[in-house]
Amino acid sequence: MSSKSHQPDFRIDHTMLRVRDLKKSLDFYTRILGMKILRQNDYPEGKFTNTFIGYQGEDDGPTLELTYNWDQRDDYDRGNGWGHLALKVSDVYATSEYLKSEGVEFTKEPSPMKHGTRVLAFIKDPDGYPIELNEPLSKDT
Repeated sequence: MSSKSHQPDFRIDHTMLRVRDLKKSLDFYTRILGMKILRQNDYPEGKFTNTFIGYQGEDDGPTLELTYNWDQRDDYDRGNGWGHLALKVSDVYATSEYLKSEGVEFTKEPSPMKHGTRVLAFIKDPDGYPIELNEPLSKDT
């Protein structure tokens, strides 16, 4: 009899970000970046609100969980291990022009990745979380 264990079928479900201003964050992620609010729950006893947002339904792809703690007044310490969120786009340059027109802050202007196969740009969300925009370089490049 074989004692092979079952290989779980993992997939990324969501990433949770703590936000200081839920209204400002929702405007950024929904109006500017085009995500949809999938569900939102207030937890009065815990004094926080969870809002799940994404490009697809929760069962169809990864989502972001924005957690707003009602009593949080100071900036969150993201630590030195935090990296970034990444969004694929069809045209980093055109997307960047749109984001600039919306007043989005850039930390890296669009350019080809050094020694890489993508065009990249980096922006910040209202809480300072870094977001990478990337697109594959064309085969002609």
